[in-house]
Amino acid sequence: MSEQHRADILEDELFLLRDSGELPEIAYHSSLYYLTRDEDGPGLVLTEDEKQLLQEAALERCQEIVLRDLTPDNRDLSLYRGPRRSIYNWQRYCKFCRRTGRRIDDRFRAEVAQTLVSFIQQEMEDVQEGQRDSSVNCTTEDLLVFAEEVGVSSLSHDLGRLFLR
Repeated sequence: MSEQHRADILEDELFLLRDSGELPEIAYHSSLYYLTRDEDGPGLVLTEDEKQLLQEAALERCQEIVLRDLTPDNRDLSLYRGPRRSIYNWQRYCKFCRRTGRRIDDRFRAEVAQTLVSFIQQEMEDVQEGQRDSSVNCTTEDLLVFAEEVGVSSLSHDLGRLFLR
């Protein structure tokens, strides 16, 4: 197999991983299987660098999914699942990092923290102004634990009206 053909195959898989649905880790393992063991696949022996590229694509998709449900502009879209889903996807991201021997990206953690604080501020403002009912679908406790995990040391808002009890 030519190097160009190999590169094209890997590029296709990277694209599929970056555009995978809700389960990037499963898409990652599916790609590994297809590329290396599937009888209809190319039968590659992947280098560590190639595996790392595939992991990176899956992790980037995980990151998009975590942030998606903390983005106020998404609240009225069908793809929106709320902070509870973001918390769940953050946990899946962390587990995937551990299983692949990677550290949780500190820049991403900081981005999640900043996005979370911005989300809460926007949500509070919109609810207080009567522009919308709360789109928060988790308990205060769940959100506070999540906030702590991503490095938000305190939330100074009166959150009671936004959350499930």
